[in-house]
Amino acid sequence: MEGTRARIIRSFRRHRLGMAGLAVLTVLYLVMILADFIAPYNFTATHRNFIYAPPTKIRFFDEDGRWRGPFVYPLTRSRDPVTFQLVFTEDRSRIVPVKLFVPGEEYKLMGLFKTNLHLFGVEESPDTAMVLPFGADRFGRCVFSRVLVGSQVSLTVGLLGTFLSVFIGAIVGALSGYYGGWVDIGIQRFTELLRSFPRIPLWLALAVIVPPSWPSTWVYFGIVTVLSLIGWMGVARVVRGMVLSLREKEFVLAAQVMGVPSMKIITKHLIPNTLSYLIVVSTLSIPGMILGESTISFLGLGIKEPMTSWGLLLKQAQSLSELQSHPWLMVPGLFIIVAVLSFNFVGDALRDAVDPYRTVEKV
Repeated sequence: MEGTRARIIRSFRRHRLGMAGLAVLTVLYLVMILADFIAPYNFTATHRNFIYAPPTKIRFFDEDGRWRGPFVYPLTRSRDPVTFQLVFTEDRSRIVPVKLFVPGEEYKLMGLFKTNLHLFGVEESPDTAMVLPFGADRFGRCVFSRVLVGSQVSLTVGLLGTFLSVFIGAIVGALSGYYGGWVDIGIQRFTELLRSFPRIPLWLALAVIVPPSWPSTWVYFGIVTVLSLIGWMGVARVVRGMVLSLREKEFVLAAQVMGVPSMKIITKHLIPNTLSYLIVVSTLSIPGMILGESTISFLGLGIKEPMTSWGLLLKQAQSLSELQSHPWLMVPGLFIIVAVLSFNFVGDALRDAVDPYRTVEKV
């Protein structure tokens, strides 16, 4: 067992894309945990003077080329006389230093401790100067802060939804493979019926069931449930095939002769022997869950305000005219791409590492 584990770890470490994906995911989840601390502003706070403000340029040298440390120029807003669009220009008559550990709006760190300390920001009032790494949206809300807080929904939906779908799939598949007969036939026909429906319309149909009057937290768990109810079929089919071969093994037959209950055989003997597959399929299923939540929220049937997610943030960039005028609204899409690719790289590396037919490497 120890030798197999060492081989899997060694093989995974030699997979460069897998290690890169793991490093990116580690950073993303650390940022997710500390999102309220890293975000310079409350993700729901509106600032009328900075509606559709472009990303702030953080500078280190002033107009004379002298080092001044990180700072920003205040933005002044005006109306273009030709296009009537709001135009922001830098007021270079003064500089506003960007500092670390700046007091600001109060929040609960990791939902536990009340504090008003933020990782970085400016000490001036948000009405006069702001630091906006990803710009602002149509209500003057900091897109950077909203992307960080939105990761708490998008990334955890992937984990919780995948856990539930794999759990359901493992139980259903094990029951189908172990009992066989009419139980197997009924479960497989039901699975095939669900798999015959197009995925996105089925997502939307189930999402409509979630009442719009629910609080944001309830909607969040409703979306997790919707995604998990769709994602278990593939896991169940594979686990069924594995259990069909495992149920004829000596350790299962011995347990049956000793009178061990069927459910205990399934949970204690059969499912643990499919664990390597379940770990790999979980990693490969998380990107689908993230994309599923993003799709539902993008279409307006998922996460609702004041809660936010990457999919809900992308909803603001639906039109080409919006993208042309405010391209920074597409930033949440880049985070979705990075997270999905990273999970796929890690999943591919795990799949290669736990492959039982892989040649054992010489030390």
